[in-house]
Amino acid sequence: MRFNTLFFLLILSCLCFTLAQVSYEDCCLKYVKNLASNVQKHAVSYRRQKTDGGCNIPAVIFIMRRGRKFCTDPNEKWVKELVLKIDEKNKNEKKVNIGNILLLEICKEVCRKETFLKVQIFLSLQHLKHPKRG
Repeated sequence: MRFNTLFFLLILSCLCFTLAQVSYEDCCLKYVKNLASNVQKHAVSYRRQKTDGGCNIPAVIFIMRRGRKFCTDPNEKWVKELVLKIDEKNKNEKKVNIGNILLLEICKEVCRKETFLKVQIFLSLQHLKHPKRG
């Protein structure tokens, strides 16, 4: 009887410890004051942290090219500007990609095989000339 109670308490404490670790795993606890412009230009995306679900502060988390993350105050002017800049950049890149896809599809239907291959090569060279910046 004593062994069963001890075993049950051990399992229960392990479960509580595991649940406590998970709830705060990916939350920002404080903000960076500012990011230098040479660091801001490496931001490729962001996500928003809300105060529900165990996170104590709202935040905008910027993700840099190499995966580094910075927690920022969503009410700061420079944060709002960087969010808009990233949104605009992503919107423009999607337009270019969709345009290239449409061009290839139209050419596939209308062009001869050699012309289609030339268009494919041209578009891939254009991509190399103007790589994604971020």
